[in-house]
Amino acid sequence: MASTTLETEARPSPPSGRTFLGHPRGLATLFMTETWERFSFYGMRALLLVYMTATHADGGLEKGIALSTAVVSVYSAMVYLLAVPGGWIADRLLGARRTVALGGLIIMVGHFMLAVPSEVFFFAGLVPIAIGSGLLKANISTMVGQLYDKDDDARRDGGFTIFYMGINLGSFLAPLVIGTVGQQVNWHLGFALAGVGMALGLIQYLLGTRHLSPRSDVVASPLPRTEGLALLRKAALWLAAAAVFYGVVAVSGHFTVSWVLWPLSLIGLAAPVLVFARIRRDPELTRPERSRVGGYLWFFLAAAVFWMIYDQSGSTLSVFADRNTAGSLFGFSFPSSWFQSLNPLYIMALAPVFAWLWNAAARRGRNPSTTAKFAFGLLMIGASFLVMMLAMAAASGGVKVSPLWLAVVYLVQTVGELTLSPVGLSVTTKLAPAKYASQMMGVWFLAVTAGDCVAALAQLLLGDDVVGSTWYFAVQGLLAIAAGAGLFAARRRIGTLLGDGR
Repeated sequence: MASTTLETEARPSPPSGRTFLGHPRGLATLFMTETWERFSFYGMRALLLVYMTATHADGGLEKGIALSTAVVSVYSAMVYLLAVPGGWIADRLLGARRTVALGGLIIMVGHFMLAVPSEVFFFAGLVPIAIGSGLLKANISTMVGQLYDKDDDARRDGGFTIFYMGINLGSFLAPLVIGTVGQQVNWHLGFALAGVGMALGLIQYLLGTRHLSPRSDVVASPLPRTEGLALLRKAALWLAAAAVFYGVVAVSGHFTVSWVLWPLSLIGLAAPVLVFARIRRDPELTRPERSRVGGYLWFFLAAAVFWMIYDQSGSTLSVFADRNTAGSLFGFSFPSSWFQSLNPLYIMALAPVFAWLWNAAARRGRNPSTTAKFAFGLLMIGASFLVMMLAMAAASGGVKVSPLWLAVVYLVQTVGELTLSPVGLSVTTKLAPAKYASQMMGVWFLAVTAGDCVAALAQLLLGDDVVGSTWYFAVQGLLAIAAGAGLFAARRRIGTLLGDGR
């Protein structure tokens, strides 16, 4: 069992003598843990689509494009959906420190399952990776904040900036290392390297855990035993029902991966609907809070459209990189998985620029509103798919286009991300009702889940002949641009709903 609040408070604080770049020593532990976790996650994702679509002769699974892209979309959706129960487990059962350790262990097991040359192990291995990522992702950022005893500690923002660089460092290096080994040496050795990366991160985390804040052990709202037993019974009942259902489907010989993808996609769409309905109907919300939630819904829907396109970097864009893009530039050859390193590279280069830009605009009283920033993000993500439409047209007839096409696409997408994603995190904390202050960050993650699930359903319905085609990119690009224009046109109405939170 996790320590109680009183037991945790009795423990001595971590030594304060040595620091990490002027910050609490525990930041180094969390920085390296997140770097290795992102290394394993993005390294595996760089291989996921190309491995599924590679021919049997090349050691792949030889699955269709539509099914493969849907698998990647649903997998990404589940990572963010499971972040919600991941936070609940830390708050009610284990505390953040133990939950992160458990998540890292489960992720490592999943990666090593993918390393087994078996289709069954491959698809089964995605389950623990998604579960473990949900446990870790929901809590490690919270632990960074807990390193600073005071909310107004001047080092706090700098600490999160350093942590954010760790995320992008791991994301940048992973495709270069794991992608190269997987595509040019052996697929399963690449997946094994992802497992080794997570193992290194977990070892480093366990060795450095003494430097973390004692608050990371606190179970904020311990679950009563009777409530826990009742919850366990319900979970066992649902698992048994699912096992019986899928057992019947398997025995009848009708089971395919689609039997999993469709229910999960529908659950991913239903979850945010149910969450918003529950919040809006809460009688304890004040009228201004209810109005701000209504305004926030606009941002949520805009974010869902954004992530629907953005997260296809690991699916439809990976297909284009592998099949339609030349693997060399200026005489230098590289595997298609390397394109996955462009986004974190752009983020590391441009994030300081955007931070300076917003500050400079604020000093002049010309900082764009949240609605305008979201609208611009949608315009950029839409424009990126219009560029993809042109790239796909240029690749007609089997021509392999220049890698610069994808370099431009990822650059445009990154600019859009930097105007929407950080702003979305900020506005979520500003508009959250007092009762749901902590839970609203999980609601923000559900926008990624919803967008990915819409993409998955579209990919399953459209099939191999349409997914990744010229008009596939054109329609989604125009949809995002129309959504951006509509959001900007509704900015006054949204501002009225936001009231003090605008």
